[in-house]
Amino acid sequence: MEKMYEALGISREIYEYGQDVLAGLQERFAAIDETAEYNQAKVLRAMQENRVSGACFATSTGYGYNDLGRETLEAVYASCFHTQAALVRPQISCGTHALALALSAVLRPGDELLSPVGAPYDTLEEVIGIRPSPGSLAEFGVTYRQADLKPDGSFDWDAIRAAIGPRTKLVTIQRSKGYATRHSLSVDEIGQLISFCKSVKPDILCMVDNCYGEFVERIEPSDVGADMTVGSLIKNPGGGLAAAGGYICGTQECVEACARRLTAPGLGKEVGANLGQLPAMYQGFFLAPTVTAGALKGAIFAANIYERLGFACVPDATEPRHDIIQAVTLGSPERMEAFCLGIQAAAPVDSHVTPVPWPMPGYDSDVIMAAGAFVQGSSIELSADGPIRPPYAVYFQGGLTWYHAKAGILMSLQKLYERGLMDLKRDR
Repeated sequence: MEKMYEALGISREIYEYGQDVLAGLQERFAAIDETAEYNQAKVLRAMQENRVSGACFATSTGYGYNDLGRETLEAVYASCFHTQAALVRPQISCGTHALALALSAVLRPGDELLSPVGAPYDTLEEVIGIRPSPGSLAEFGVTYRQADLKPDGSFDWDAIRAAIGPRTKLVTIQRSKGYATRHSLSVDEIGQLISFCKSVKPDILCMVDNCYGEFVERIEPSDVGADMTVGSLIKNPGGGLAAAGGYICGTQECVEACARRLTAPGLGKEVGANLGQLPAMYQGFFLAPTVTAGALKGAIFAANIYERLGFACVPDATEPRHDIIQAVTLGSPERMEAFCLGIQAAAPVDSHVTPVPWPMPGYDSDVIMAAGAFVQGSSIELSADGPIRPPYAVYFQGGLTWYHAKAGILMSLQKLYERGLMDLKRDR
């Protein structure tokens, strides 16, 4: 095994260091496998209940009328997420698109949007209009307020109550940390927040950005009161096979509104050809619990390695997990670049490429991204990224298998070691 890793470019010293860390993680890995087994059974049951058949994999084109496979897949998602309806389409290009679609579907001029968990992810700033952008919600007369989390990461209940007013139509809750070093929210915490907001204003709608969180726990935000649960198919639920797409699971009224916004009033869910994407979308969803489990193991392995070397990690090495993202504060642009070089070098695609920071659309600072993926931008595949700004934290996620995630983390360590940017003996 050591020789095989050496053939990949990972030295014996780095490999042995990783094995030493790994020896203490078997109990946690077993618990992850139990959750994956539970969620696998949940997906299997949803597919059986909705009578998935070979006929569901047929390609539709044009308008896509009477698409059995599309309608059945949406019923599978609704069953798995325990919602009244679902919209699952390859025409939804990414997670930001899915969120923008959901927001614009239900918000009208004069309504107010509230984030009770602090600032949203960078790409939503232009959607909302926090950073002015043509076509933003602000341009259509939707206002925005936010209640920041307390310094310890807990909800500021008083601030949230004060922020909810007569015009507050929708609360947006971001489950994952985004490019922040706060903890990601558990489904239980999300449920408490939804319950509180609805106690203050019973008719308020609650939308959860579920990106990176699907199948990490045994329940989803839709099980604790979310009116809409939104995500991307090139993250957890696509299982690494879906080539594009997004989903919105929720109430019948909300999902129908989203369908009308995606297509056109009067058309809604009735149109939208699958263009041959359904087999990968079905199979990816079926594999998603296992793929997510591998990514979780990789995140925990990364935290235990880097925290042991003196780098701050969120979550830390022992905390429970509520998404697949591992933030590692490296403290300098040079370390970020070395880390990302290692992740890229461990990729099956474009392993020879050197990632460099660049002004990526939707972000307010240069961003470095490492992702040698079969599907462009697929962050359920092995990837790492981060904005080049203090505290110079890199966000690692993904790995279609645990073994690939392991190799990626070891290679990131190798590149830091080769450049003299960390010392393996620091913890000894």
